[in-house]
This record gives sequence, structure tokens and C-alpha cells, in this order.
Amino acid sequence: MALIDLGAAPDWLPDACTLPTVERPLRLAEFDGLFASVSDVHRPDASHAVLTLAGSPGLAGRARDLAERETACCSFFTFDVTTGERPSGPAQEEVRMSIAVPEAHRAVLEALVDRAERLARG
Repeated sequence: MALIDLGAAPDWLPDACTLPTVERPLRLAEFDGLFASVSDVHRPDASHAVLTLAGSPGLAGRARDLAERETACCSFFTFDVTTGERPSGPAQEEVRMSIAVPEAHRAVLEALVDRAERLARG
């Protein structure tokens, strides 16, 4: 279930993002793909969110790779990706992706978390 218009980047992306405009819809589609595996969203405060994802092995690697690439172009993001054991068996992986931003970029985090929650509801 895609939530993006591949012809346009969202207007909530800040000028601080150095990802070329033409690549932004593709990056957002990558986040949408990752967010499809969100099982829980926790908001400790307005500048921090923790997403719990559950999926097939390799999910943590995909999350780390995406977080590293996103930080490279949007340095205001701080990501931390951790893994845990999934009670349903070894064919599943549980990943926690912590995302933090400075106060000035709370709207970006809010928009990203809103996307994750919409995809989680399916």
C-alpha cells in the first residue's frame, strides 16, 4: 500500500535535507516499505519516537541501511536500530528503530511517524 505520489516530494521536507529532489519520492517509498512492518509506535516526547517492526530476517539490516543513508542527507536525524528475539520463532525478527530530531525539526518527525502509523493500521 503506497501512500506517496511519486511525482512530488512532500512539502514537510525541510531545506536542511540534501537528498536531491528527484530521489526524495524513492526514499519515501523505502520508508513506506519499512513502515509496512511496524507493529507499535511509542512517543516518549515530541522529538523522539520508537517504532517496533516485525518481519523476516534481514529487517534490521534494511532498517540500519536506510537510517544511515537518511542521516547522510538529513543530518538532523538520530537513528538507533536494535534487535530482539521474536517469540513467534526464528523466521521472524523484531527491530526497534528509535528516531530523534532537534526541536526545530519536530514537524518532520511527526509527519514520518504519521506515515508509519497509517501503514501499520493498513
